[in-house]
Amino acid sequence: MQLLVSGINHKTAPISIRDQLSQKTVEIKKELNEELSKNFFKEFFILSTCNRFEVYLYSEKEVETRNTLKKYIYKLLENTLKGHFKYKINDLNDYLYQYHDLQAVEHLYRVAAGLDSLVKGEDQILAQIKKQFREYKEENLTGSYLNQLCLEAIKVGKMVRTKTKINERAVSISYAAVELARDIFGSLNGEKVMILGAGETAELTLKNLLNYGVEGILVANRTYANGQKLAAEYGGEVIHWEEFKTRVEEVDIIIASTAAPHTVLHKDDLLDTVEKKHGPMFLIDIALPRDIDQNVEKLPGVHLYNIDDLKRVVDKNLNLRENEVTKAEAIIEEEKYNFQCWLRERRCVPLIKEMREDAHSIKEKEVKRALHQLRNSELEPEEIIEQLAHRLLNKLLHQPTVGLKELAIKSEKPKEAQLEAVKTIFAVGEKE
Repeated sequence: MQLLVSGINHKTAPISIRDQLSQKTVEIKKELNEELSKNFFKEFFILSTCNRFEVYLYSEKEVETRNTLKKYIYKLLENTLKGHFKYKINDLNDYLYQYHDLQAVEHLYRVAAGLDSLVKGEDQILAQIKKQFREYKEENLTGSYLNQLCLEAIKVGKMVRTKTKINERAVSISYAAVELARDIFGSLNGEKVMILGAGETAELTLKNLLNYGVEGILVANRTYANGQKLAAEYGGEVIHWEEFKTRVEEVDIIIASTAAPHTVLHKDDLLDTVEKKHGPMFLIDIALPRDIDQNVEKLPGVHLYNIDDLKRVVDKNLNLRENEVTKAEAIIEEEKYNFQCWLRERRCVPLIKEMREDAHSIKEKEVKRALHQLRNSELEPEEIIEQLAHRLLNKLLHQPTVGLKELAIKSEKPKEAQLEAVKTIFAVGEKE
């Protein structure tokens, strides 16, 4: 058995190199498919995401094919990247990693568990593995080996996320804002939000809030057309910039992300709103310089968080995830051992198949003989069945008995392990 994974990821290669391989996925897949038809290797699978490009190859050939496979995949990827290295002295060795056999199994398990991701424990990679594996399986580019490996990797990814807290708590600014909002409001169902500005982070925060049940969106932007575009995308209402202070009382959450060089919302702007509202207000200031005057948090029921507050939440949560890595690695180690056991079992499959074919042949002949006797013999059916059982017993045990005797003859004292193996195979001494 030979399993090889060759690839690059966010830790080993710049985005320019990763992009080039990603764009050539179809071409590389086509070339690998051509080699597959020549029986150079048995199965292959490509995992291509924004942060990694990996080729998994499985061959049934002997150990000496490992270096051949490594050289082949190296040449294929190098030719694909020709002209895209930053310096003339650069080559693929500066970026490429290669693992084989159980190292490769462990690597895919780590990838599926999110341990090899830019953000530990993220869930997106597991969905990408599922999607791309399904594609290769449907095209018959994977077989029993890679099918089992990918299914086990997906199982490991789920186990790690179920049995550890590695994917819990927010690890992005936009999710940290949602987490804080849920701490303040409990459920976000029905809460209303106003967005000041139309920055990327603000839009992500809005999108995540909507996923948790926020309803009713007001968008205010100095460039009305940009605000109109954002409001239309999320089913909100655009308002003129000059209006927003008169309508803050309608909302529970304000996301501020303008490019203004000064604060745009002050304590005095919220005095009337605070008196009229009976619930809390959550203000998220993700602008630099800040959009919201720090003094607003002195108002009762007003909770203000800026970009630094959100980063502290993210850092704390990242540390919590790091603490779960050891637990995740223990799961991976155990499942890697289980996969190794599966591999060892597979070595017996051809022998088991041959044994069953021989036993089936014996059974067919003896059943045919017994049926003939039932139709033509004067013997009682009970006698014929007794003879059938006796003949089956003798014929099925004949060769193992001969083999055991030969073992005893060839070796004056058969090794204990050999005898134990015979006992194990035939369950000698075991009682139900």
